[in-house]
Amino acid sequence: MKTLRLIRTAVLAAIVTVMALPAGARSYTSETLNYQIVYHWGMIWKHAGNAQLSIRRTPQGYYSQLVGRTRSWADKFYPVRDTLKCTMNSQFLPLRYEKCTHEKKYRARDVVKFSRNNGTTTAKCTRWRKGGVKHTNLANRGNAYDMLSVFYMLRNLDFDQLAKNKSYVTCIFSGKTKEVLTIKYRGVQTVTLRDNSKHQAYHITFKFTQDGKRKSSDDLDAWLSTGADRKPLMLVGRLSFGEVRCYLGGSGLNS
Repeated sequence: MKTLRLIRTAVLAAIVTVMALPAGARSYTSETLNYQIVYHWGMIWKHAGNAQLSIRRTPQGYYSQLVGRTRSWADKFYPVRDTLKCTMNSQFLPLRYEKCTHEKKYRARDVVKFSRNNGTTTAKCTRWRKGGVKHTNLANRGNAYDMLSVFYMLRNLDFDQLAKNKSYVTCIFSGKTKEVLTIKYRGVQTVTLRDNSKHQAYHITFKFTQDGKRKSSDDLDAWLSTGADRKPLMLVGRLSFGEVRCYLGGSGLNS
């Protein structure tokens, strides 16, 4: 279901090694953010699902989890329950990443275990499917991230150091592939959330490719709060018909 895939895509934000973290990089004790996923096409605005993103401090560094699910009306047509889990060190570099997918009758599980040596990031990927288990090894010269760890690295960027409309690239390891993520910082804009509140936000666009050429995931626009917390306020993904918007707000997964 593309709506819930966009929840996963929404956290594929990025940082590159040439981007410096601010001297006082933020840390977390715990944080939970709730999102409403809304389908928009013409005059149609339909609240189709909810997502919850959380992080807490651990002895290793951090543990983060993203859970997405369809609402009760959508469950009747195509129930979705997706979960992403990530263990990171204190610098938000990933140690272990897991994706559990349950979409109607389809079930899958991916685990990526990261290691670093002499400036190279490697990963052992294991994928469970109905047909069996597959193993893949990935490597990248420099840092590599996953769908959650890059999200927190992005929130620690010093946006005053980013050139407007300049492209930056980094590497993402998924369950079986190495993706190139290209981001552009578009400047500060005012965004309106679903409750009609207005906020100043950093606007960033994302493009996902393999080998820097072939498109591998849906493009994404994201707006991060200009406040100290850098919370993602809104994310927009385009579909063949309409778009999906993820708004910060709501009371939880069952709202």
